[in-house]
Amino acid sequence: MWSLFIGVVALAMKYLEVAPVAGWSWWIVLAPFALAALWWTWSDSSGRTKRKVMQREDKRKQARIDKQRDAMGLPPKRPR
Repeated sequence: MWSLFIGVVALAMKYLEVAPVAGWSWWIVLAPFALAALWWTWSDSSGRTKRKVMQREDKRKQARIDKQRDAMGLPPKRPR
């Protein structure tokens, strides 16, 4: 995600001809976009994206369970 942000900033600086980016090659300015594409491709193919989604869903599920237990007056369940 950082490489995408850097790419947008570098592209804007190149377009607005802000030094020193104005003198850089277009390949250098556009390289962060290629890096972002490679990162997302690797992240999806390695299963990292799906693991992160599952972890986020598990946290939400546990928070919901803890909230319901608290509403019933039960102590929160200790993690194993």
